[in-house]
Amino acid sequence: MPQQLLSTPQGRNPIGTHVQVGKGLVAGALANTDAVGGETLQIFVGNPRGWALSAGKPAEDKAFRAEIERRGMRAFIHAPYLVNLGSPTPATYERSAALIAHNLRRAADIGAEGVVVHTGSFVSPEGDAVEKHAAAMRQVREALLPVLDDISAEDAPWLLLEPTAGQGRSLCAGVEDLPTYLGAIDFHPKAGICLDTCHVFAAGAPLDEPGGATACVDRIVEIGGPERLRLIHANDSKDVRGKHLDRHEQIGRGHIGTPAFEELFAHPATAGVPFILETPGSRDADNPDMALLRDLRASAHRQGTSPRLGTARE
Repeated sequence: MPQQLLSTPQGRNPIGTHVQVGKGLVAGALANTDAVGGETLQIFVGNPRGWALSAGKPAEDKAFRAEIERRGMRAFIHAPYLVNLGSPTPATYERSAALIAHNLRRAADIGAEGVVVHTGSFVSPEGDAVEKHAAAMRQVREALLPVLDDISAEDAPWLLLEPTAGQGRSLCAGVEDLPTYLGAIDFHPKAGICLDTCHVFAAGAPLDEPGGATACVDRIVEIGGPERLRLIHANDSKDVRGKHLDRHEQIGRGHIGTPAFEELFAHPATAGVPFILETPGSRDADNPDMALLRDLRASAHRQGTSPRLGTARE
């Protein structure tokens, strides 16, 4: 991202939400983004709870791509919730791999920057947990390495791995499981990270403590390098830290609190990283989260993030 864009709060950290496509990519998704004042957006390009590989409409894809390019707006796709590369059920595994590849193709079609994928679980409570975890990680490797090699071009969409809250038999719960997960795919250069604040908090990250969010990003950089964090899902948590419950709350109304988000905006490694809301009501025009995040972003910017932008993505 050009340095001159990073010098403004909007360029440094565009803020948006997950919007419904409804009437289409332009008449629906972009119009809904405009209605809430979004600077970036995230969408599903198919049924979020289904396996169908929904084909796009070439003319609509082209129009959407042209419009976000004209605006300089960045878009992201979230893969369906059913995706689980660690599943012991062959059909689920095979369909998951096909959905990821399909969503990456759709991202290229519409000009989206990346596809967010939950890191999954090995599901079964029976048998040797260590053995089942290892088998699931082999499946992750076998599915993702060919897909990642296919998107190795510099301008191709990123695959954005989203650690989970630790519910069930998670393969990657929070930040501390990232070394194993990334190691399974050889720390591939097109495997990015989507940091969901509710997820990592539920998995135990002390975002509710002063310096907790800063330490979390520091650890991500230590694990994956300064370029791997590509997206932040900005969500507060209805539950206290470490409960492994993925229940999102509006910003400042949960157990994380607003200081964590200001820390995230201020961190040098988040320069150029968009923030996407997935909080209750975040698609509503009168929802307070968008305005609150803008205020926190402005506060972080005023307090001196600009001089540190030399460490940002170019």
